[in-house]
Amino acid sequence: MVLVTTLFSLFTLSLCRSIPRSGPSYSPYTQATNLKIHDPTVINVGGAYYAYGVGEHIVIHQASGLAGPWKQIGSVLDKDSIIPKGDREKPWAPTTVAVNGIFYCYYSVSNAGCRDSAIGVATSQSPGPGGWTDHGAIIQSGTGQGSDEHPFNEVNAIDPAVLVTGDKGLLIFGSYWSGIWEVPLNEDFISVGNITESNAHHLAKHPQPEQVKSQNQNPNPLCRDAAGRRPVEGAYISYHAPYYYLWLSWGQCCDYDPSNLPPSGEEYSIRVGRSESPHGPFVDKQGKELTHGGGELIYGSNNDVYAPGGPGVLTEDTGDILYYHYLNTTISYDFWEARLGYSYLGYVDGWPVIREAP
Repeated sequence: MVLVTTLFSLFTLSLCRSIPRSGPSYSPYTQATNLKIHDPTVINVGGAYYAYGVGEHIVIHQASGLAGPWKQIGSVLDKDSIIPKGDREKPWAPTTVAVNGIFYCYYSVSNAGCRDSAIGVATSQSPGPGGWTDHGAIIQSGTGQGSDEHPFNEVNAIDPAVLVTGDKGLLIFGSYWSGIWEVPLNEDFISVGNITESNAHHLAKHPQPEQVKSQNQNPNPLCRDAAGRRPVEGAYISYHAPYYYLWLSWGQCCDYDPSNLPPSGEEYSIRVGRSESPHGPFVDKQGKELTHGGGELIYGSNNDVYAPGGPGVLTEDTGDILYYHYLNTTISYDFWEARLGYSYLGYVDGWPVIREAP
């Protein structure tokens, strides 16, 4: 108990340190749920919570509260995505927002390790299953319309998030390669207009490439990066006056071998930077820009929690809540065993910290 208390004090006082791994005891920082999900997005609609995650046709779960119990109620799409590339049956990393009574679910299609990808969108007048219209691709990388234009000629167009400011939307996306980018959506929220050097904003990039052994290199040029793999993805932007916060999934994701885990600290963790503008530049507590490798560690592996990532933020009456997926080391390291977890946020000198449940 003394150890847990000490670790919690260190965690809240020093955001730039991760919590050391210990035995498989319960983590006091994560509010656990029964929901198996990867890359979650959660919305609150009139007191009903909806979660969207990776799975056949974008699986939807519903609960009366974040703690659950969660129940699967259907899917966004009633058939494969109409985008003719990638994993059309099980789109990745959805994010759902509501604008003027319409629900927009943005999703990714791709193949692991390749940047021949696209971000699509479906719309509905309700958050649950049925009635969704798939509008297809908004942006593409690798191949397809616009993929040879800046910045899509150097990115991996997956992991969408959308920041709504008034009646305008900003699409945040990216994985590995050149990192995280942001472009404006058109007023219809289902398309982008003319993307230029001035309105395409580079938000974050991992500073240390992972070198891949030559024998493991995919011969497809869209599935390799000569500069090395740079593990940052799953970005999200939230706002807590006076700052915008860019949240990142940092480090190696998925397909963990429990007998050969990454070196401690190189697995998924959640990092953040802040800016007074939604376009950046975002910096960490040391003032280092996230495009130059900065990023304040907010939450990492601890106790029975391993590799938290895919973050998002809900603003509730009790304050801001950081939600994410994580692996429970007492259960499994398997991709499909990831759970929805959440933690309550406080702010100290304008920087988010994990706090005790209210």
